[in-house]
Amino acid sequence: MANVLTFRPEGIYCPAGDFYIDPWRPVDRALITHGHSDHARPGHARYLATHAALPVMQHRLGEITAEGIGFGETRRIGAASVSFHPAGHLPGSAQIRVEVGGEVWVVSGDYKTTPDGLCEPFEPVRCHAFITECTFGLPVFKWRPQNEVAAEVNAWWAANAAAGRVSILGAYALGKAQRLLHMIDADIGPILTHGAVEATNAVLRRQGYPLPDTRHVAPDLNPKDYPGALVIAPPSALGASWARRFGTRSTGFASGWMRLRGVRRRRAADRGFVLSDHADWEGLHQAIRATGAEKIFATHGYTEIFARWLNSAGWDAEVVPTEFGGEEDEVVDSPGEQAPAS
Repeated sequence: MANVLTFRPEGIYCPAGDFYIDPWRPVDRALITHGHSDHARPGHARYLATHAALPVMQHRLGEITAEGIGFGETRRIGAASVSFHPAGHLPGSAQIRVEVGGEVWVVSGDYKTTPDGLCEPFEPVRCHAFITECTFGLPVFKWRPQNEVAAEVNAWWAANAAAGRVSILGAYALGKAQRLLHMIDADIGPILTHGAVEATNAVLRRQGYPLPDTRHVAPDLNPKDYPGALVIAPPSALGASWARRFGTRSTGFASGWMRLRGVRRRRAADRGFVLSDHADWEGLHQAIRATGAEKIFATHGYTEIFARWLNSAGWDAEVVPTEFGGEEDEVVDSPGEQAPAS
């Protein structure tokens, strides 16, 4: 098997096209799978991402030299042909397919195999080699259907509102927050958002992604004017003075890591909702099987355990250390519960 992609200190590199995919050090040409900060970093001379991912990247990175590409559109770069395919992780997220001399490699970025009704659904891509994340690459991670989690969140919010409490729900500003907004019952009460969440909402609304009406928690906002509200904020805001302005409140946290009891305790939230924008154990295997790949590279997650299991099941798998790991990974602060190779 030819090495269509190699692994350099700067990131995942394609010699035939002289470009990098999600590089973690500044390079001349970067192809970016999605806008999360561990994949879309500042400092590159040129960026290429999907049309749907670019607006959030520009919002987060500021002035960059960037070009958009449509899902499924093929672009020739040097001796390589590249195309971007939906990853289902968040709006605009993509897997990147690279073909050189008939050999096809795919870089997954981050992905989720179950549709959420908001972002473009995951699309399996046939290839010879698949570079996959395995953030939740343990059998303990199994996600329940989204409608069941939505019912849990709605019931928690409604009960708090009936008791005169504000509900503050921790979720990442890009991806998780918008997914929650899309799946909750907006008729229960008013929805307020932290500035980081609302700024991202504004970018995605301009692109046409359907989100309910929300109100930014500006400094002059009086929480008493919004009884029984649901407040969506980044996790870091839950224990900060920002949250105390809401008086009597209940806090919740939405993350795949809520599947682990120890993480739930450390987050000190009243409720933990198991909801992830990454594939679970079965989703990872489903995606790998669908590629038909002969070679699997495991990155950022439970890499050693996951690669060992793949090898025992008949795949040719190895671990590739990368510098990915942020957003949802930040929930875990114990190396014993987060994969050491992330």
